[in-house]
Amino acid sequence: MSDATPDELLFTVENGVATITINRPDKRNSFHDDMVRQWVAWLEECKTRDDVKVIVFTGTETSFSAGGDTSRFKGKSEQTPLQAKAGMVENTQSLARKVAEIDKPIIAAINGMAVGGGLDVALMCDVRLMASSARVAETYAKMGLIPGVGGAWFLPRIIGTAAALDMFWTSRWVAADEALSLGLVNRVFPDDTFRAEVKAYAEQIAEAAPLSVRFIKRMVYQGLNADLHSHLDTLSSHIALVRTSADHKEAVAAFKEKRKPSFTGN
Repeated sequence: MSDATPDELLFTVENGVATITINRPDKRNSFHDDMVRQWVAWLEECKTRDDVKVIVFTGTETSFSAGGDTSRFKGKSEQTPLQAKAGMVENTQSLARKVAEIDKPIIAAINGMAVGGGLDVALMCDVRLMASSARVAETYAKMGLIPGVGGAWFLPRIIGTAAALDMFWTSRWVAADEALSLGLVNRVFPDDTFRAEVKAYAEQIAEAAPLSVRFIKRMVYQGLNADLHSHLDTLSSHIALVRTSADHKEAVAAFKEKRKPSFTGN
């Protein structure tokens, strides 16, 4: 059971989109272990809820997240190496593992500063949207630490090895325009319309055929670690399933009748 206070992490579901919002603006939306446990619990709920088609991570006010709450690091520095390792595996890293289990789209809405573990949370997501004034940085080297939430695995796969090492070694700030050119984020929206643009983007995906969206995500990620023949073999099995789905029949009927399809996820 989580001991996170109810207002530190907010959870809403609207129009098929579940939004998990870090709400500690006075702490630059940093998070602690109890919050991570609650986060994982809500992701497990999202995984099984039929009314959740898309998941969005974001922060309140001017920060996405500053990562782990450094005010709680004091006790951790006194742990033995084995205790520290167990704590990471059981708490912070459990978020990355839970995200990897979910085949529904997960979007990071980077509304403001994202640093260290906060940026790593965004990197876990399938798609990253960024406000024009937001900045990101990997500050581990400056703090005498290393990425513990999976950043060193995610970042080079997203922007390439050399660009990732540049960010890690220099701890420099990357503005929205550079993040877009690096491929670190997918789209950049003006600050004043950012929330509305994220909502429209997420709802557009939520309106698509749920089985198609989820199978596409599976095939993309599985394909990264498979040879072409294995990928095509698995793909043929998935196509056999979606072609017989009610949603595919509804899509064909809607196309013929020149109307918007109504998908059920079946």
